[in-house]
Amino acid sequence: MTAAQADPVTTSVLEIDSPRVEDGAAIWRIARDSKVLDLNSSYSYLLWCRDFATTSVVARDRPGGDPIAFITGYVRPERPETLVVWQVAVDDAHRGRGLAGTLLDALTTKVAASHGVTTVETTVTPDNVPSDRLFTSYAERRGAELNREVLFDGALFPADSGDAHLPEVLYRISPVAAR
Repeated sequence: MTAAQADPVTTSVLEIDSPRVEDGAAIWRIARDSKVLDLNSSYSYLLWCRDFATTSVVARDRPGGDPIAFITGYVRPERPETLVVWQVAVDDAHRGRGLAGTLLDALTTKVAASHGVTTVETTVTPDNVPSDRLFTSYAERRGAELNREVLFDGALFPADSGDAHLPEVLYRISPVAAR
């Protein structure tokens, strides 16, 4: 176990920790129940907890408890100073408390310290107001610049699902640093 995994942050009401393989099913359920995220296979969440635990975080409502929220991320191989935030989700019963922002701050601090990350990237669809607010307020808290541009046009996504996919807008936030 690495130092980043062995040293969870505990607040008065929750624990912020690296995900464990055993958390994969709970993370998949939180993603599914969000009804907003593009749901990946349950297998991919198990792999994520194994292979990207050092660049992801979960919140637990009690030390050692099941995840109630998560952020998955990875460091871009061709841009090792960049953390890509893949998915953010909070269990319905715990929404509206600023938990996603707390997790994003904790993740950035962790990954900036361990990997030297200075930039955060994510994509947000134009209709995802909560994610827009999350990343806009994050950039403001960090005193960082936020640039937006379309990364993937909606026409690039498979049309066989019956629903048109909105474009994925890249949010690039920099500089960010460990706190």
